[in-house]
Amino acid sequence: MRIFNSRDNECKSPFGSVREGENIHFKITIPRYLGCSSAILALKDDLSGDTVSYSMFWCGMPDENNEQWELDLSNISTGLYWYHFSLDTKQGRKYIMRGWGGEGYFSHTNNDPRYQLLCYDKDFQTPSWLPGGIMYQIFPDRFYFSGEKKEGIYPDKKLHDEWYKIPDWRPDENGIVTNSDFFQGDLKGITEKLDYLQELGVNCIYLNPIFEAYSNHRYDTGDYEKIDPVLGTEEDFKELCSEAKKRGMYIINDGVFSHTGSDSKYFNRQGRYPQNGAYNSKNSPYYTWYKFMDWPNIYHSWWGFDTLPEVEELSYSFDRYINGENGIIRKWMKCGNSGWRLDVADELPDPFIQHIREAIKAENPDALLLGEVWEDASIKESYSSRRRFLYGKQLDSVMNYPFRDAILGFLDCGDGRDMVEMITCILENYPRPVIRCLMNLLGTHDTERVITLLAGERQNGRGREWQANTSLTPSQREYGLKRMRLASGIQFTLPGVPCIYYGDEAGVEGYKDPFNRAPFPWGKEDKGLTEWYKQLAKLRSYCSCLKDGDFKEFGSYERTMGYIRYDDTDELLCVFNAANFPIDFIVPKEFEDGEALLGTILNGRDLEIPANSCAFVKISADKKHISDCLLYTSDAADDLIGVD
Repeated sequence: MRIFNSRDNECKSPFGSVREGENIHFKITIPRYLGCSSAILALKDDLSGDTVSYSMFWCGMPDENNEQWELDLSNISTGLYWYHFSLDTKQGRKYIMRGWGGEGYFSHTNNDPRYQLLCYDKDFQTPSWLPGGIMYQIFPDRFYFSGEKKEGIYPDKKLHDEWYKIPDWRPDENGIVTNSDFFQGDLKGITEKLDYLQELGVNCIYLNPIFEAYSNHRYDTGDYEKIDPVLGTEEDFKELCSEAKKRGMYIINDGVFSHTGSDSKYFNRQGRYPQNGAYNSKNSPYYTWYKFMDWPNIYHSWWGFDTLPEVEELSYSFDRYINGENGIIRKWMKCGNSGWRLDVADELPDPFIQHIREAIKAENPDALLLGEVWEDASIKESYSSRRRFLYGKQLDSVMNYPFRDAILGFLDCGDGRDMVEMITCILENYPRPVIRCLMNLLGTHDTERVITLLAGERQNGRGREWQANTSLTPSQREYGLKRMRLASGIQFTLPGVPCIYYGDEAGVEGYKDPFNRAPFPWGKEDKGLTEWYKQLAKLRSYCSCLKDGDFKEFGSYERTMGYIRYDDTDELLCVFNAANFPIDFIVPKEFEDGEALLGTILNGRDLEIPANSCAFVKISADKKHISDCLLYTSDAADDLIGVD
């Protein structure tokens, strides 16, 4: 008999985080021989550190050897809590603490791990258009060049005239890598490729920074009010947003608000702009934005890069400039964007993020605010403070690096059970509105290319020259393509929204910056891999449960990961074999009448899955008949049957 498990609806309902005012039912089961005379739920407020004890009620005996105690709780406020159970027994005080997989165990101390409970704002809503969709991240300079020559480009920017080459990586004569080479990818180029993105099932395009800046990555903002001339004009941006919406797509911009460039109109260390910046004069309107220790040359900068001076986000002037009624946030939303991704969200003060949210939602209540957070955002700490990202007053959702860690960990010899546990922990810790909009990524501009990670030689600290001259061998690439299909199969079927980093679907390789930011290989794509991504997109639109369905683990062990997505309309069994040999997988009974279109179901319930392959079996929610059964093998990448 189970003592308690936070993931079992008989023990705790509802699963995971709760909305403020929502009733939570707890039930524990205790052996009668303990002679329990009192059971307490101890709930600790993470912010105040105060613990409140709630008496549980004896509610009967499920059998002659056990008894049950229960409690309904509905009066907790928005916040993060930790809980355990305390029992008075004939054997003294005992505690029920949290074990692996949410399973409770008896302990003589309450210093063991406790259960987590996040309560979010009762009015918390996230965008309606993103769940069930697909995101696509574009590094604008490297996606597509329309061929239109631009005016007003800084003369010291290097403009490549050859698209198919690696980005500049060697330091200049001063030993500095300036990131000042441009392949001239532009906004019109993105507009021209919207039909391609539509074929991939994309409904949200996330653009890395597009505002005027000196570098090709543009995280050193020069002017928040202007499109970088290399990319085009404000009218080009408006046209992109307009044309995207005609296709049911939404554009979100990268908001870089923790720092600007030293070469900006606000700081102006290089003197490129006519007006005085904070570096030039203490009378500059931007002086209060920055954190000078000894003006003008000693100041706080982002991670020690003096080209990226940090801003004081809560400076009234800066806050209003970004978040005011006529501020930057609302300016670009009026031009057509549908939200923002916040760079280094964990380095922004809570009030500033709240002001950003207020500005965004005032302009469009259904717009998206997504944060860059690499860890579990529900318990993230920064600057010695627990962050309140997910309580309903700040972010809508986050970049989901923990899922990435689980997927890549599984493919890198991890045990399927451990990886599903990592995934389930996030699902248990995050509010449902956040989960619906999770940005599930495999690669970004900050990581090595996925295919290189999955099949290439490890970098192991080797420098840029080695990275520039190292690529996958033919056998490594063949293996990497199989692993890419496995990884993306998991990515596209987990709760949340998969995000493709431009070119991953085409098989682009590369180690760290700048090699992970090579131009898109138009005309040289791996067409088999691209077709696989298109089939995954069709699978997502074909299965209702992949939009906002629930998740439960099934059959994960060693090199196998298995789970079921389900809602009121359908269910999808997803099984992934990361071993280099075939496996027989015993499917749940309700799936036993399924017909595998590639592969074989043996003895009714044994599903044969080849090496490095994945299977998807779909049934209607009434479990009475099979709607479809899909089995993908790495030897049949272009023949995924059953999804039109």
